[in-house]
Amino acid sequence: MVAVSDSVQRARMLLEMRRPADAERELRGVLAQEPQHVTAHSFLALALVQQGDVAEGVAEAHEAVRLAPDQWLTHYMAGQVYQHAGRPDEAMAAINVSLALEPEYAPAWELLARAHLGKGEWPQTAEAARRGLALDPQDSDLVSLLALALTKMGDEEQATAAAAHAVRLDPESPTAHLAYGRAALAFGDPRRAADAFREVLRLAPGFDEARDLLVAALKDRNPLYRRLARLRGVFRGGRRLVFLLPAAPPLVVFFILVAVLHWAAWVAEAWTTLRLARAKATRLLFSDVEARVAVLCCCLVAAGAALLALGGTLGLSAVGTAGVGVMALVTPVQEAVHTGSARARTVLYAWTALLGLAVAVSMVLTAPTTALLCVYAGLATIWVAAGVRRVLGHER
Repeated sequence: MVAVSDSVQRARMLLEMRRPADAERELRGVLAQEPQHVTAHSFLALALVQQGDVAEGVAEAHEAVRLAPDQWLTHYMAGQVYQHAGRPDEAMAAINVSLALEPEYAPAWELLARAHLGKGEWPQTAEAARRGLALDPQDSDLVSLLALALTKMGDEEQATAAAAHAVRLDPESPTAHLAYGRAALAFGDPRRAADAFREVLRLAPGFDEARDLLVAALKDRNPLYRRLARLRGVFRGGRRLVFLLPAAPPLVVFFILVAVLHWAAWVAEAWTTLRLARAKATRLLFSDVEARVAVLCCCLVAAGAALLALGGTLGLSAVGTAGVGVMALVTPVQEAVHTGSARARTVLYAWTALLGLAVAVSMVLTAPTTALLCVYAGLATIWVAAGVRRVLGHER
């Protein structure tokens, strides 16, 4: 019995050390001796789901609950398994059962807060975090979750205070610095946000979310990029007004403004990305693909401007208009790259290639009308992309 207990404790430590495969070996040894060891089944479920074996992990969690339905720990561990598996509704159901059996366990409230956070339920996240903090006021992760929820709810004063408190409680917590950075970024301090995200990456180098947020913070420090991105956000809903065009043709001007603002913001993003990707201090934040796309977009702008100048100098309207069409290709390129769904991305890449071919043909055939249509189509890709994402995938 002592050996079994020691093995379970070793497995628990191995899980805390993020060594689920080693934990699995320990736990299977325990279950070979005691097939109905409840705690071993619960920990094995977590070890399996951490290795990507969701089906067997969930089955082990069910087995632990079946063997001990009146133990709060089995339901709590099942909640962890569901949370790791990306099934927040089932996680919340399991955690609520656990809390009904043992409402004084702060980590269960933390897990419930994380599940609500994953679903974007900010008030519920804040409430669960506060319930946990009533039991353990010094839990930095609970304070961080509260700060994240308050940030999403737009409560600048309380969110900033909570994030700072989380960092004070545990200066070595990546979650605390992440919450601090998110609050700073949301409330207009990208420089402080960048410092916080750098600290996250120092403490947890593989934290991809922090890497993406650091890039966003660094870009947001560029005043031009910041203004254009915000204007683009304000006008993003303008695509719904397309149904009013037959009744109000002047709205065409509004749509042109929206499209040009989006294009300008994508150009600013390409320039900012290229600048950061070439700087020694930030070059490792960007993948080769991101850097290449930034170079391509900057080259499209330069090449288009050169063609526009050439067309104007020589009096060749088709060449000049094609130059504008080349510059307009920045929008479809960026929209394709920033699409999460692989299928939608493939369609948008094909659309971009088709537009590029049409621009080239218009120049060869000296057809300014065709080139002008390519300009409109390129700039209008913001709505084409939105439709493709809606049908084939989700927006990032």
